[in-house]
Amino acid sequence: MPTTDNTILVPIDFSEQSLIALGQSYNLARLTRADITLIHVIEISSLPSKGSASEKKKELVQLVKTVNKNLDALAKETSAKSGVHVKTAIENGKVYEEIDRYARKNKCKFIVMGTNGTEGGLKRFIGSNALRVVRETPCPVITIRGEKHRKGCKHILLPLDLQRETKEKVSRAIEFANYFGSTINILSVVTSDDEFIMNKLTRQIKQVEEYITKQDVPCTSALIEAKDVVNEVLTYSKKINADLIMIMTQGEMNWTKLFIGSAAQEIINRSEIPVLSINPSKKKNLIVAEY
Repeated sequence: MPTTDNTILVPIDFSEQSLIALGQSYNLARLTRADITLIHVIEISSLPSKGSASEKKKELVQLVKTVNKNLDALAKETSAKSGVHVKTAIENGKVYEEIDRYARKNKCKFIVMGTNGTEGGLKRFIGSNALRVVRETPCPVITIRGEKHRKGCKHILLPLDLQRETKEKVSRAIEFANYFGSTINILSVVTSDDEFIMNKLTRQIKQVEEYITKQDVPCTSALIEAKDVVNEVLTYSKKINADLIMIMTQGEMNWTKLFIGSAAQEIINRSEIPVLSINPSKKKNLIVAEY
């Protein structure tokens, strides 16, 4: 049976994209032996301001009943389709804050959420909140933008700058690859044509590839010179038919602005391929690659 700290949290606003994200969580839940929790957040401040206090309260009560009914029905349907235990949660407050709070409190294993929600009615919070969840939440977050995805995960694209957080990133990639039996495809994009830097990175990327291979995980590597790193990552992901792009959200030298600022948003918003965002961990018991 799944433990209370082994759950995949899926934010639901009943938009098509949030339901697509839910469908993508099935295999991950089965392979990690996790349950699924569907969470809907009601933002009180976004409710209509007209009417008396009693009318507003009545409207809120009716909204909670409607959400609870729809969420329970979706949980029952999800459990039947996935064979996974499914729970529900309804919270009040700011969307990203409540998702982050719930994930921390319940030590969620992953968050899987869509990035293209619509406005109006119950369909209001998937989208801009996804980026805030990625930045704030300590657990890995998988964002889903595209509409068509394969059930498995044959190819993981792992962009590396081979700096400080690389070891943790490689370890996480190996862990994920072992879940799905994936091939890890390393990509290092170099914006300099300095021969010394290119030679050094070539040696390093081969060392990483050899390490991953020794862990019985299939691996390839590529070193590409280009000016637009984001565009190259997205282009290469299509070239290899990647099923997942893994990024580290903080601290990677030369990629700091990329994965904290506007370019991180660009990757998540533009990629038709699911993006797994990981915050660097400070845990001492993390399994770290040595190479």
